[in-house]
Amino acid sequence: MSTTTTNPGPARGPIDHEVRDQVIVAATEHFRLYGYEKTTVSDLAKAIGFSKAYIYKFFESKQAIGELICANCLREVETDVRRAIDGVDRPPEKLRRMFKMAVESSLRLFFEDRKLYDIAASAATERWQAARSYEERIQAMLQDILRQGRETGEFERKTPLDEAAGAIYLVMRPYLNPLLLQYSLDHTDDAPAQLSSLVLRSLSP
Repeated sequence: MSTTTTNPGPARGPIDHEVRDQVIVAATEHFRLYGYEKTTVSDLAKAIGFSKAYIYKFFESKQAIGELICANCLREVETDVRRAIDGVDRPPEKLRRMFKMAVESSLRLFFEDRKLYDIAASAATERWQAARSYEERIQAMLQDILRQGRETGEFERKTPLDEAAGAIYLVMRPYLNPLLLQYSLDHTDDAPAQLSSLVLRSLSP
């Protein structure tokens, strides 16, 4: 899992990307090994060789560090989904691939980096900004696919675009939302194909 930061996040003092990246790398490793709840800012300071006060120059809290790591986790899922839909031309196939890759990428994070996945689950529970932004970007992708399908005549045009995208996101949400995925594991083999087919039938003009 990549540890490259995706946005500046809350910061105090001079912006020093090298130090911030060191903190994120150390935090990612500690969270991966011990979990978010069991890791303190003091633990991170000791691992990096800085004082706790110095870390607070760059991050206002442990949650601010967790937010950035969570954003990185969710960005990887989003990148996988974007790559999958960009690989095909027709909107219906884009939608099928979006369902399929969203589940596959989320499961990969769930099983390979479970403790980091738990941060994303916490973010979803507490509605951190990273989780809200992720949902907004996924819905924007859906709107774009729907818009293309309407332009090609493959999707119906009566339902307001934002309403249609919102409804489809609710269908996908049990497999996209880190908090809900753990309760949907028994259906991940068949759900992407079945749900995307159902949605596509509802979109027929």
